[in-house]
Amino acid sequence: MSSESLERAKQRYRNGKVAFENGKYRQAVEELKKACALLERNSRLGGEVQIWLATAFEAAGENQEAIDLCEQLKRHPYPETSKEAKRLQYILKAPKLERPKEWMTEIPDLAALSDESKIRLAASPKKSSAKKVEEIESIDLSQVNTQDNRFIWLALFAIAVTLGSLIWLSF
Repeated sequence: MSSESLERAKQRYRNGKVAFENGKYRQAVEELKKACALLERNSRLGGEVQIWLATAFEAAGENQEAIDLCEQLKRHPYPETSKEAKRLQYILKAPKLERPKEWMTEIPDLAALSDESKIRLAASPKKSSAKKVEEIESIDLSQVNTQDNRFIWLALFAIAVTLGSLIWLSF
């Protein structure tokens, strides 16, 4: 494998990871597939890319492809890749649990809004930080209890006694 091919594969791999981390799972699958095509499948890096590809398959809703890839990777020559493939396949084959509807938060589909509503939502002003600062500065200090608190003196005395005894014991 040429160093140029290896660099292109590493770049595709990085692109795939970034796409995955940004929630662009289809793009991640494509980038990782291209990286796999440029790498030796039984190499350490090839195994690592394929593990990421299996994860991207699952995130993109292609669960069976992810399971099949993990099945192949369980026989990978690098033990770390093989172990990770077994762990990932175990997770992928686990039964999906039903969640009660009240546990779920439904996100409204904004595609159904008219273009005018979208513009109005985008143009709505947000609370400025200047208003928050103004609210903080408007505290009436005559309402704040500024009388001496005896607890502070007691705590300072306890700290002084503790430090003094530690110094005395160290000699």
